[in-house]
Amino acid sequence: MKWIFQQEKIKLELLDSLLMYCVFGIIVGARLGHCLFYDPEFYLSNPLKILAIWEGGLASHGGGLGVILAVYFFQRKYKVGYLWLLDRLAIATALFGFFVRFANFMNSEIIGIQTNVPWAVVFARIDLMPRHPAQLYESLSYLSIFIALLLLYRFSNIKNQAGALFGAFLCLVFTARFGIEFIKVKQSAYTGELWLNTGQALSIPFFVVGIVLLLQAWKKGRS
Repeated sequence: MKWIFQQEKIKLELLDSLLMYCVFGIIVGARLGHCLFYDPEFYLSNPLKILAIWEGGLASHGGGLGVILAVYFFQRKYKVGYLWLLDRLAIATALFGFFVRFANFMNSEIIGIQTNVPWAVVFARIDLMPRHPAQLYESLSYLSIFIALLLLYRFSNIKNQAGALFGAFLCLVFTARFGIEFIKVKQSAYTGELWLNTGQALSIPFFVVGIVLLLQAWKKGRS
């Protein structure tokens, strides 16, 4: 983000405030997302447990919503274009997602289902069964998306079409997320009998918003 701000001659002092808003939005959104999306019955019966973030439980969809809301309040205060800012943040967020999922892999979190593929990984903290390294699939997907968005920003006119980069980010990230969820161990018990799990169901609205933003940017570009 610092490089982007320098390229577009935006005051770097805004970055510190933006970071604070985003971190707050991620933490609050990710925690509430986990509690309300993945185990609402438990947390609504034990609301104080929502505050027990040290016990674990963060949801990326909730974190995404938290950042989107935090950026809205940031741009209201500092008078920065909302979609302009989301377009630029999308690039950094894709790279952030790469590191988060790689950390999940190192910590044996969000594991894949059992498999016999040659590149299967045994997560000894969990069991001794070979599994899909789903975290690596997702991590590498986000790295590829980061590179694609950065190239589009650097070498195309898309950065001048408000919402286009953010729309592309939403479509690419949540398409990858939707597909990879098929080979993840389900994280929510009450979706066990459903064809779509919670992560997939939550990805659909983000994808739809991405399509809408791309169509709007395309129409404005034509006019």
